Order: sequence, then C-alpha cells, then structure tokens
Amino acid sequence: MQLKINNLFMSGLRNINTAFISVWNKDSLEKIIKSLDMLGIHIYSTGGTADFIEKMNSAVTRVEHLTGYPSVFGGRVKTLHPKIFGGILARRKVVSDMEDLEKYGIPPVDLVVVDLYPFEETLESGATPQEIIEKIDIGGISLIRAAAKNFEDVVIIPSRDHYGDLVDILDNDGGKTSIEKRKHLAGEAFGISSGYDTAIHSYFTGSKGQAEFQINHKKARQLRYGENPHQAAFYHETAGRPFEQLHGKEISYNNFLDIDAACGLIQEFEETTFAILKHNNACGLASRDNLKQAWLEALEGDPVSAFGGVLVTNRQVDKDTAGEINKLFFEVIIAPSYSGEALEVLKEKKNRIILRNNNIDMPKQVIRSAVGGVLIQDRDTKTESASDLSVVTELVPDENEISDLLFANKIVKHTKSNAIVIAKDKKLLGSGIGQTSRVDALKHAIAKASGAGFDLAGAVMASDAFFPFADSVEIAGKAGINSVIQPGGSVKDKDSIDFCNKNMMKMVFTGVRHFKH
Repeated sequence: MQLKINNLFMSGLRNINTAFISVWNKDSLEKIIKSLDMLGIHIYSTGGTADFIEKMNSAVTRVEHLTGYPSVFGGRVKTLHPKIFGGILARRKVVSDMEDLEKYGIPPVDLVVVDLYPFEETLESGATPQEIIEKIDIGGISLIRAAAKNFEDVVIIPSRDHYGDLVDILDNDGGKTSIEKRKHLAGEAFGISSGYDTAIHSYFTGSKGQAEFQINHKKARQLRYGENPHQAAFYHETAGRPFEQLHGKEISYNNFLDIDAACGLIQEFEETTFAILKHNNACGLASRDNLKQAWLEALEGDPVSAFGGVLVTNRQVDKDTAGEINKLFFEVIIAPSYSGEALEVLKEKKNRIILRNNNIDMPKQVIRSAVGGVLIQDRDTKTESASDLSVVTELVPDENEISDLLFANKIVKHTKSNAIVIAKDKKLLGSGIGQTSRVDALKHAIAKASGAGFDLAGAVMASDAFFPFADSVEIAGKAGINSVIQPGGSVKDKDSIDFCNKNMMKMVFTGVRHFKH
C-alpha cells in the first residue's frame, strides 16, 4: 500500500477513489452511480443498495465479500465491522493508521453515502411499536458519525437531501474535495445524527418533562429573514406537517408567528368562526351560523387593523365568502379546506399565502430563548366551561351572558398581557392588548369598540388576570358593560364585587389566570 504523502494531499484536497453506499431511499441514486462509474470509483455496498447497483450493470463489492460475514440477525448487523469502519476512520496522515490498513487488508474509504431508515415516517404512519423499533438505524448512523469524524480525509453524504452536493463534487470537481467542503458536510452530518436521535429520544420519553433542549437540524429551513430584514432566521419543523401551502410566496418569520397564534386561537371554537389576527392578536372575531356572516362581522371589529392581517376559520371556505374576503388585502388565510371556486378567487393575488390547516394538535410545550438559555413550559391548554365558573355577585348571568363570557375568555386567553376583551353576541367588539396596566388595557378596548361605533350596553368583559383594584370594573360599568369574567384572587376582590353589586353588574371567577407574554 502506498504511504507517500504528495503535494495534493498536503494541500487539503482529496481524491475520491472508493465509496461506501448504504441508503434506504434509492430515489436519485442512479445518477450518482453513473457519475462514480465515469470516474472509475470503486463502490462497496450493502443489501438492497447493492442489488440496485447491480441492476444498473455497475460494478460493486458487497459488504459480506469484504468482511467475510453475512448480514445477520434479520439484517440488524451488516456494516458493523473493522474492515468497514477501519477504512473510514483511518487517518491518512498518521503512518501507523496506514500501516494497520495494509497489515489487516482494509481498503480505505474516501466517500460514504447514507440515507437512514425512515424512523419518523414510520412513527407518523401509525406503525406498531415493533415496526417502529426496527426502523431505528444503527449501522447507518454509525457510518455517518465515523465519516464525519474523519472529515479531514473522508466525504460524508448523510442523506438524500445532500445528493446535490455529491453530484457537484463528481461532475464539476472531478471527484476532488477541499477540507472546507468536507468539514461543511460533516457539520450537516452531525445535524442529521442529532435530529435522528432527538426523534428517537422523544419517542421513548414522550418529550414530557425533559430537562434538555434539542433541535432536529434535519428539518431546519432558512427563511428570507427574521422579524426584520437585517436578522437571519430559520424554521425547525418539529410536529409533522401542521399545514399545507396551496398558493403564495414563501412564508416569513413573522408569518409563522401569526400562523401559530391563529391556529391556537381557532382550535378554541366549535361553532362556525372567523378570526382576523395582527401581530399575533385577534383584531376581529365572530361566531355565526353562516361563514360569510362570520367573516363580515369579524371584519367589522377592526377593518383598519385587518389590512395586511392573517385570517383563519374552522370551516371550508366557499365561493361567496371568498368573494367578500378578496376585497381585503391580507397576507395569509388558513382554513381546513376550500371549494374549487373559492380557491380560484383567492389565488387572484399571486403572493397571497393560502394554507390548508391539517388540524394537528398544537405542541404540548412552548419553547423560547431567554438570557443565554432556553425556557420550556407546558402550553396553556385550559379552556374554561360553564361548570368552571363561580358566580360571585348577587345577580347571576343568564345563559346568553354566560355564552358571551366564555367566548370573550377564549379570546383573552390568546391575547398579549395585560389584556382586556369586550364582546357581545359572540362578536369581538374591542380589545386592549399588551398594556403595562390593566386599566390602560380596558381604556384601549373601550376606545377601539366605541371608535368602531359599537353599543357597549349589555356587553361583557374578560380579563386575563385578576383586577388588583375596583377601578377596572368601575370604568367598565360606566361604559355600559354589565358582565365580567376574570380569574379572581386579588386581596381586593371584595371591592370589585361590592361595586358590581351596587351597580347591578354580574361577575364570575374562573380561578385560572391566562397570562401571555
């Protein structure tokens, strides 16, 4: 075996002379095999991949012929052998490593191509536990890590998503690679490995109560930019496919935030409902028997803020509703389905993002960065019903008032704190969002509702947290609001209750705070 180190070697460039290929998905593999053949690169392979290569009439050495061992234990052990991993891990600059290769008859491997068993796809298919376990790749993940570790000498192609990199190396660079290219692909490989192990870890633990924070790099995609054009951003998919994009431009960072808020909000409602969101908060929402009417009344809530907003509904969008929606400029619409005629109308604007909501469960945990670390908390999944309410005033809300109180409480739960929501007849009239005091939030909500021309007599008010003083119910009562829903728990609750009793107002406590920061 030639141990001489030439100038090409010292420069960091490497020629690919041998390749080890073991892939689950054979799509697009044919072109790679042809390119390897053109360059005279010797191929080693396993099982089904070797069958595929032989059917192309290309030369291939099967792994069992190299190792002297057949595939055993139902295919669980095929590649875990020193004659495979020695050829991958041997350091070309270390004389003793090269002497070991020669001594034990181990051929060096310059390129490793792997596509792992589809663990996540199997998991999502509803397969049995045994079928899921059998799709935990052992040999493939070991090949990836070994080749990536020895990136100074070996090229790793860790998934079929990276076949384009290999085609470029073979067809445009003549099978030569730089140290920079190999290191980049090694980083990609460890990302694939990390993501794969994260999915398996989540399966075994249920992702509940885990102390560590993990990201599946395999599913990361770069966005145009972040919250602002000067900020880079990525999206890491972690929960299947929450929606399908039917039309429109690429989804932006801010779009994703609004879409998340919209999907979380709409899941609260069983009745036919339409909501309009702006900067993650509802600016219009109504529940009606008819979808078109729900849209029109949601829009009445704040037609100014609705411009450029995100729309969401829990019913199929029909042609008539689409015609009304089309009169407004908006960024995104989300619905469980669309009639063919509705889609034709909505697609008139080429950049408009049209999404089909797959109605998957929202993630059980909420994750965000903070002061050099990561915060993880359970999602707020508590939605109050009539049985959760405690009437604390002398007057008791009637059935319609209870319905409106619960309606408003669902909205305030999904509104940035401090938050106040005013509603009437299952329609959002005004909201105070993200204010530094609850009084300011209430004043803002009243101003929005009054500015839209709504009569607040008989309206209800929802608060995401307790009232520290009676001033909020006093302001609400003077505006015409006659029923209030809030968590309760203030040391001065009695002051608010007393005011309601003296002024013929009704109030219920939920016992649950819904802060949202």
